[in-house]
Amino acid sequence: MTRTIEYGNLMHDAMRGLIKQVLQDVADHGLPGQHHFFITFDTLHPDVELADWLSDRYPGEMTVVMQHWFDNLDVGNEGFGVTLNFGDQPEPLYIPYDAIVTFVDPSVEFGLRFETQGEDEEDDFEEIIEEAPMAEFDTPEVEENKEAEVVSLDSFRK
Repeated sequence: MTRTIEYGNLMHDAMRGLIKQVLQDVADHGLPGQHHFFITFDTLHPDVELADWLSDRYPGEMTVVMQHWFDNLDVGNEGFGVTLNFGDQPEPLYIPYDAIVTFVDPSVEFGLRFETQGEDEEDDFEEIIEEAPMAEFDTPEVEENKEAEVVSLDSFRK
């Protein structure tokens, strides 16, 4: 058997680490400026914890917003807990990092999306990174209202 570098798995871990680091900063210092997050996660993940009425209402995926009101943000190694407001009803949630499908901060046009290519392919996945061009990447100038560009890692694979 030939050993290979698992770039997909390494990217997966790095992107989950980035989410953890961002959430820890928010837990320590609050949300800066206009930053806010849309986090979509798999409600069927075995380690997700949410109220029964929420799992009944969102049987598959759910998107939560962390912006104006959230409480008890507790960032751990495997996931994070937070209390969010659903129609004036505070509800605690626990979301493992590997249950996250998308993580978006629309205030800076930054987002991560995690996709699985197929259920039969063990640990095989494709990450698509959506983000606004950043100066340190020497990208060409982009029109101000242009949507974020989607880059597929498949285009770089041989």
